[in-house]
Amino acid sequence: MAGSVKVRVMSESTSAARLAEPSGPVPAAEPPERRRYRGDLIAVGAAVVLVAVAVAVGIYYNRPNSGVIIWAQSAPVYGTWLPHVGSGSAFAVLTALAVITWGPALAARLPWRRLLVVGYAASLCWTMSLALIDGWTRGFTGRITTDYEYLHEVPGITDIPYMLRTFSSRILDFQPHSWTTHVSGHPPGITLLFVWLDRIGLGGGAWASTACVVFGCLIVVAVPATLSLLGRREAARAMLPFAVLTPGAIWIGASADALFAGWTSTGIALLALAAHGFTTRRRYAWPVALLSGLVLGYGVYLSYGLFLLGLVALAVVFLGRQWRVLAGAVAGALVVVAVFTLAGFWWVDGYHLLVQRYYQGIAAARPYSYWVWADLAVTAIAVGPAVVAGTRRAVADTFLTRQWRRSVTWEPVLIIVFAALLTIVFADLSGLSKAEVERIWLPFAVWLLPGTSLLPPVSRRWWLASQALVALLVNHLILTVW
Repeated sequence: MAGSVKVRVMSESTSAARLAEPSGPVPAAEPPERRRYRGDLIAVGAAVVLVAVAVAVGIYYNRPNSGVIIWAQSAPVYGTWLPHVGSGSAFAVLTALAVITWGPALAARLPWRRLLVVGYAASLCWTMSLALIDGWTRGFTGRITTDYEYLHEVPGITDIPYMLRTFSSRILDFQPHSWTTHVSGHPPGITLLFVWLDRIGLGGGAWASTACVVFGCLIVVAVPATLSLLGRREAARAMLPFAVLTPGAIWIGASADALFAGWTSTGIALLALAAHGFTTRRRYAWPVALLSGLVLGYGVYLSYGLFLLGLVALAVVFLGRQWRVLAGAVAGALVVVAVFTLAGFWWVDGYHLLVQRYYQGIAAARPYSYWVWADLAVTAIAVGPAVVAGTRRAVADTFLTRQWRRSVTWEPVLIIVFAALLTIVFADLSGLSKAEVERIWLPFAVWLLPGTSLLPPVSRRWWLASQALVALLVNHLILTVW
């Protein structure tokens, strides 16, 4: 009796299950990676639309008698529409093809230190090839020699202590002996570097531009090294070819902001090295922590905006789980602050005067309502579509997955990319970066590069090709100022 009841119940359950089944074929679930790839394309498409709108509005504002002055003829990129080719064109194409073809495979199998050396050399080739599209003088040696640049002031600086004591008094415009635009717009640290180069016999535009490129290409070493020291060696290998073929290399060769990017990224890599040293109980931990503070501390005296990189630095310290690093770094940074302050330059006074000087120039005419979003468009150009897609993945993995809410571990790639995004948002909203951010935000944008490690291996060559294509198009269609 019990057996027959059991059979009847099972039969009824089976019948109900069959009734619940759909009558037609069951569609296969979309693979998760396909959904993620579709999201990448949507993000890149949105960036393309943003750039197109920024270009269209820029053309509209630049028409005669528009009543709006944006001071950028090829807005949102700062430069002039001028289709051209140069001696670097063929080399740039060949370098791009080489990195696209062999870059991912070499990044996966070369010994780590050798890979960093090869990556740095490839970055130098890519950057110099792009610069030479505009010619040796126009594209390289003449970049930092105009009347608005640092080198214009170098011959007149014969007494460095006196220069530091009187530096702030010469920041404001429309007075005798005002600094040129770029000197007044930055703390004295960068001007001092060019003065010291001149003192050791490396004066002039060629050496200054070389210094910018040599330091700027250090991002290809420093950013992957930071990821590796935080325990993400494979992610570091994956992102390195993207660091080489970044469209931002257009402005690495050559602008002082490239030097800022290389200098500060090296300082942050030293933070990661110090944290690794404390974890593994190495003797170098404290000296490297102090050195990182000295480097980053001096970085704040290269450009006022580099103070925002403290978010990325703190993220690296947090991920390293060694708070002693912070103590050593702060001590090193305070040494730099003390030296400049005792020499007569107080950073806070310089910053407040810089804000006044900023609005004495073309920034007063440039409309915030345009540049607050057009800056994001030109940033998308400078980082390239692969970084846009990688950043989208990082944001999605951070906020749209359950792992964020359940996991007690913190993924370095996600945290670093998010910290870099915050620095860009703060810089954008400040209103002190209206236009020219393709170079100004280089020190922030390079920390978005780790997001490219999230792109699937099968598609990385295509993404690398998109990076190279953007750089080649911009450099051949626009004569950039830097």
